[in-house]
Amino acid sequence: MRGRRVLLAALAALAAAALANFCLGASGVSVPDMARAVFAGDHESVAARVFFYVRLPRAAAAAVAGSALAVAGTLLQSVLRNPLAAPSVLGINSGAGLSALVVMAFFPAASGAVPVAAFAGACLAAFAVYALARLTGASRTTIVLAGVAVNALMSACMDAIVTLVPDAAVSRSAFSIGGFSAVTMKQIGFAVPFWLLGLLIAVAFRREMELMALGDDVAHSLGLRVERFRAVFLVAAAMLAGAAVSFAGLLGFVGLIAPHLVKLLLKEDARLAAPVSAVFGAALCLLCDLIARTAFAPYELPVGIVLSFLGAPFFLWLLIRQKKRGRHDSI
Repeated sequence: MRGRRVLLAALAALAAAALANFCLGASGVSVPDMARAVFAGDHESVAARVFFYVRLPRAAAAAVAGSALAVAGTLLQSVLRNPLAAPSVLGINSGAGLSALVVMAFFPAASGAVPVAAFAGACLAAFAVYALARLTGASRTTIVLAGVAVNALMSACMDAIVTLVPDAAVSRSAFSIGGFSAVTMKQIGFAVPFWLLGLLIAVAFRREMELMALGDDVAHSLGLRVERFRAVFLVAAAMLAGAAVSFAGLLGFVGLIAPHLVKLLLKEDARLAAPVSAVFGAALCLLCDLIARTAFAPYELPVGIVLSFLGAPFFLWLLIRQKKRGRHDSI
């Protein structure tokens, strides 16, 4: 019952954030103007162009990217049993960004391959971090350091590409910050299949995800094939992170903030953790995009900067909280 109430509240927050995104903007075009232009079929008017080429793609991009990163964070925190795990923290976003940048720099005509490349890079980074943690016998907290190392390596590779291919500098700059200002519906469409499949895995195997969060021994005793489902969930998280990064860039902290807010609200009722995280993540990105567009209008901040201002203090708070609890168990 509690989970359903939280889900309804999250849907209300998402609807409010989406409505605000359509209503507010530096262009000064109102929702009634856009509605009249769209229903009249006047696609060449200023109001219709603002709707179809600015506000609709941005709202859709924020919703898809936010939900994908939030669910990816939920999956990673359950699989690794680490509350600090998130796609941006563990270098998964950077892996996706590197692969996407390679395609954009060396194969500019193959824009449809960007989501596939981003997924492959995210998978590589996710399994590299996990393999490092397993081989070194690292604690669940120390796995973050492995993610930092992978993140640094991927960033160095991206810098090398920019040095060798100067034309890729613009793409590198946009990717490293993250945002929705130049996103098109076509780009989102390429990423949607990966997004849908990742969400489907998270929802379909939510019971297995709950069991894994209890620990390997408990999950084994209940008949769960832990290693198999760990691989499935890592692939799903990489799929979701890759889908978001392919058009939104290296957005940080969504996969950290949204899952923790959901845990605080759901408490012990974790059955709806994945869908509620998806809705909260979408609402969070919509809200941050609105702030980025309107706070200093007519100037615009990249959404990644707004998320960093929110996420960095949140991450530090989690570190302090984990230190106080003394959680240094092995994975």
